[in-house]
Amino acid sequence: MEITPAPGNGTQNSTRWYAVHTMPRHEKRVQERLEYRGLRCFLPVYTKTARWNNGCTASVEFPLFPTYMFVELAERAYARILIDPGVRRIVGTGREPVAIPHSEIESLQRAARLAPLQPHDYLTAGETVRITRGPLADLTGILIRKNSDLRVVLQLDLIRQGASVEVALDDVEPVSAEAVRR
Repeated sequence: MEITPAPGNGTQNSTRWYAVHTMPRHEKRVQERLEYRGLRCFLPVYTKTARWNNGCTASVEFPLFPTYMFVELAERAYARILIDPGVRRIVGTGREPVAIPHSEIESLQRAARLAPLQPHDYLTAGETVRITRGPLADLTGILIRKNSDLRVVLQLDLIRQGASVEVALDDVEPVSAEAVRR
């Protein structure tokens, strides 16, 4: 979604971006109300084809990060957004909101302009994952990084050995803790 500077919003040096946690499925309405109040917002979206029970299909926009959006504010001007009924909180540590670097928001905005974005699970090294495609589909292992490559370590518990294989990020999904215990 394209953003436009709000009048009288100040320069980049006097404002900072914050992640705002909204009520579920209220992101677009919150964005509309905050922009109406003169705030600069960024709500990255992706398009998905939705199919209803009656067989109809349509392209629908969904927030890239459900229940989250970004708002540019002058420091300590948090009250301007906390009064919105769709806003739960500003993301931070404890009671103190934490600003997101301008460079991260600019990178996300640039990526959204250049190519369609799609949501993807947040994966961290050490997490148990399942390979979803290719000859190793349905195998589970531990995600590691070696240099810039993603690798999955397949473990053979019986002989207490492991082997690693390089995988593409799109070919793995996180495994829930319940599935690991089974």
